[in-house]
Amino acid sequence: MIFKSILIIFLLCSCLFADKPYVDKKTLDRIGQKYKVFAKKRFFFLQQTLDIVKNKSDMEKLESVNQFYNEVRYSSDIKIYGKKDYWATPYEFLGKDKGDCEDYVIAKYFALIYLGVDSKKLFFTYVRSTKFKAPHMVLTYFKTPRSEPLILDNNNRRIFPASKRKDLIPIYNFNGDSLYKASTSGTGKKLNQKKSHKKWDELKLNIEKRKI
Repeated sequence: MIFKSILIIFLLCSCLFADKPYVDKKTLDRIGQKYKVFAKKRFFFLQQTLDIVKNKSDMEKLESVNQFYNEVRYSSDIKIYGKKDYWATPYEFLGKDKGDCEDYVIAKYFALIYLGVDSKKLFFTYVRSTKFKAPHMVLTYFKTPRSEPLILDNNNRRIFPASKRKDLIPIYNFNGDSLYKASTSGTGKKLNQKKSHKKWDELKLNIEKRKI
């Protein structure tokens, strides 16, 4: 897959400033109207979680965000949205309290960006799960471009370095403006980008519209 996109850091422009909440009051009220009071409480606890670690180390932020979102239930796009492949916004994912592997990755990514983690260290990573014998997506964190990545995975509650996840075969790493052929050490070989990614473009548009 080849991707062409703008820097993703601008997608949640109203949420990226440390003195502003991750979800503003207007959005929170809309969430409450659509998904009812329990969903509103989930976003309230999310904000509390983020506030606690906003001045902590990257590792503490990764662990907190990973733990919070891994409490959300797994469900397929077909069951939730009636589509074979749909990338939910962070609002839809937590509002419905269920989603598939891409939805966990997207939600974790944006929460970490809000917390000030450098977007250049975070990648959406396509892998092959030998355990489930299926394609899968995880969020990866690279301390440096040559570092071994840490894996944030909804199928495993603990964060491990890639070398400890023998059940995952890396395929591609990508973020808002870069695509790499993945490896277990470093971000991998950068590939040319000539085509857009439909799901990625739809996700950006839905986030900009605050789709809930």
